[in-house]
Amino acid sequence: MLKGIRLTLMMGPGMAVPVPKLVTEALREATVTVAAGQRSGFQLVFDIASKSILNTLMTLVAQAPPVVRVILVATVNGSPDVLMDGVVLQHRIVPDVNTGRSTLTVSGEDLSAMMDLFEFTGFPYPAMPPEARVALIVAKYAMFGMIPLVIPSIFFDLPIPTDRIPVHQGTDLAYVQDLAKQAGYVFFVDPGPLPGMNTAYWGPDIRVGVPQPALNVNMDSFNNTEQLTFSYDASKSTLPVVYIQNSLTKIPIPLPIPAASLLSPPLGAIPPGLANIKFMNETAKMSPMKALNAGLAEAAKSQDAATAEGSLDVVRYGRILKARGLVGVRGAGLAYDGLYYVKSVTHKIRRGEFKQSFGLTRNGLVSITPRVPA
Repeated sequence: MLKGIRLTLMMGPGMAVPVPKLVTEALREATVTVAAGQRSGFQLVFDIASKSILNTLMTLVAQAPPVVRVILVATVNGSPDVLMDGVVLQHRIVPDVNTGRSTLTVSGEDLSAMMDLFEFTGFPYPAMPPEARVALIVAKYAMFGMIPLVIPSIFFDLPIPTDRIPVHQGTDLAYVQDLAKQAGYVFFVDPGPLPGMNTAYWGPDIRVGVPQPALNVNMDSFNNTEQLTFSYDASKSTLPVVYIQNSLTKIPIPLPIPAASLLSPPLGAIPPGLANIKFMNETAKMSPMKALNAGLAEAAKSQDAATAEGSLDVVRYGRILKARGLVGVRGAGLAYDGLYYVKSVTHKIRRGEFKQSFGLTRNGLVSITPRVPA
């Protein structure tokens, strides 16, 4: 690996342990994709011989899916970062008839895949708000080092048992994601901070915090990106209108929901103009709190008008760019400089190379901050 960068691979049934040297030497490439509000995935590519121990290993993996864990830890300049803690879902072997060697590709997803195995439809949750249901569901996976981090809904909706009793629908993952969608929240499993530990986050897509060092373009020797392109789509701006029904007159009252949140403040000084209005007629049948949460969920989708895509070399950047956080951009001009939210990051690690491709987003043009951290 590169000087100052070391990749640690751990595998095992249930509990991952460092793999033998023979396995690490056979590893050709590791790819990890992390995106906000989505399941993370990984892919490992090995070069193996026909009689390699990896063939036996993958045979054992096939007998007990998907409980074989894979943990990838990248150490950059002495600082370890858990890139992935997941389970193997698929492996594929492609033989080369000319060399007598094969390419073994192992792919999988983060530990949220364990929540998508069995259905628990019909399990009741009397007098439990959504956040309590999520905490109870995630607690079942404590054996995998999964700790729930649940943020209460903005509009508290406590079901009264004499009125209705919520019941589980589908798998744990499907039900938790559905609850997050109704509240305008996201759900994902974030690995770390130590190998074997994971945080199951259910809450708003938070866009505040300490920004990561800036991505530089058009700055000569200070450039630390290989490519960075920007785009702007004003048609994404939508004003959702929900309907709250008066319990006495049964008359629906329209209520516009602005795209504003204390946990997702605007990053651009000039937001896009209002492109369209969406009337959410189905909310008239919901409770007032549930209708407001649905409106917030729809409003959150229309914030990201300015986007950017690019790639960088970790050695040049000096650290690992992390998804689900803020980062600064410098040298792109007045319209596109400033802070952005890192929507997605794909890590690609080969022997002698560690590169990242990323996607950035924010609500408008022109930075609201005069400076960004270097």
